[in-house]
Amino acid sequence: MTRDNIIITGASSGLGEGMAREFAARGRGLGLAARRLDRLESLAAELTPTARAVALAQLDVTDADAVPAAFGQLADELGGVDRVIVNAGLGKGAPIGTGKAAANIETVQTNLVGALTQIEAALEIFRAQNSGHLVLVSSMSAVRGLPKAQAAYSASKAGLATLGQGLQAELKGTGIAVTVLLPGYIETDINRGVKTSMMTDTATGVAAMVKAVEAEPARAAVPGWPWTPISWALRYLPDAVSARLV
Repeated sequence: MTRDNIIITGASSGLGEGMAREFAARGRGLGLAARRLDRLESLAAELTPTARAVALAQLDVTDADAVPAAFGQLADELGGVDRVIVNAGLGKGAPIGTGKAAANIETVQTNLVGALTQIEAALEIFRAQNSGHLVLVSSMSAVRGLPKAQAAYSASKAGLATLGQGLQAELKGTGIAVTVLLPGYIETDINRGVKTSMMTDTATGVAAMVKAVEAEPARAAVPGWPWTPISWALRYLPDAVSARLV
C-alpha cells in the first residue's frame, strides 16, 4: 500500500529531516512539523521540486492543545493523511539524583507525554477514516534500560514502545497499522559524542528506517544488522549478561 500523504514530526533535523528527503524523492506529500520554522522552510524549499506537496507547521509537541490543531492543519493542506511518523524527541539527561532533574523530566515530557499527544491526534484522524499507518520512533534503549545519563531517555522510549504494543493489540484487524521502530546508534545530534564502533552514518540509517516504514512491520530494529540480533540478545539473555552489553 502506498501512503501518499505523510506527517513527520521533529522534521527540522536528524532522522526526521532525513526521512523527509527520502519520502520527497518518492513523490509523497509531506506535512513537516518542528519547533524551528526557519529550518522547516529551508527544507521545504529543497523538497518542493520532488515532493507531491509540502505543508509546514511550527510545533512544540509538549503543547497538548497545539498538536491536534497542527495535525489537522497539515492534513487539510495535504488533502488527507495516510501515515504519521512520531519522531520528535529529546536526548537530554543526567544521572538521576545528581541535582539535574529538569533535564530528565524534559526528556520524558517530550519523548513520552509529547509522543502520546501526537498518537492521540493521529489516531483521531485514522479512526474517523478507518485507515492509516502510525509509526513510533522508539529506540534500541527501549529493549533494556541504559544507565547514568541515559536512564530517563531509555524509560521514555520504553514507554513509547509499550504504547505501540498496546495499540497493535487493540487495532489488529482494522484498517490502522502500527509500527514501532527501534533505531540503534545512527549519527545524529542526539548521538553526537557517543563513541562506539556500531555507529551507522546518517544516510544509511535513514535509508534503513524508510525501508522498514514502507514494509509496515509491527516492530523493527534498524538498521537490521547488527541491531536485530542485538535486540534479541538484550531481551532474552540473563540480566547478568545483558547488563554488560550496555
